[in-house]
Amino acid sequence: MSTMTLSDISKEMRDIDFAMLSTHTPGGGIAARPMSNNGDVEYDGDSFFFALDHTHVVSEIERDPHVGLSLQGRKGLFGTPPIFIAVEGNATLIRDKAEFETHWTSDLTNWFEEGVDTAGLVLIKVHASRIHYWDGTDEGELTI
Repeated sequence: MSTMTLSDISKEMRDIDFAMLSTHTPGGGIAARPMSNNGDVEYDGDSFFFALDHTHVVSEIERDPHVGLSLQGRKGLFGTPPIFIAVEGNATLIRDKAEFETHWTSDLTNWFEEGVDTAGLVLIKVHASRIHYWDGTDEGELTI
């Protein structure tokens, strides 16, 4: 079993733009949707994503903050499988424009044309409690 550190995980995540963010639906199901990590990959156990206040992801997090993230790297070395990362954590909804600016990148205007001034903009912060990873034949788990 591999012994990757949180710093190692951060380095792996630098080339992975999208994660699948999973939440719990009102009926008890699991809903997943792709979310961009906005290039915010100096990973310390927190991931950040933008959404709009009226979306299901926001209402589902308000109801139950326990979420999951899954990420898959695009390339493996010498034909080996890419890295897979599964994160379990708690989500917090942030509505502070100063925090928006801290995590904003210009590419986000593709989804939010008014930038940090977009009406109903919400920043989702996912704080990891457990990370499981598979890297070729190595796998491991970190508890945060």
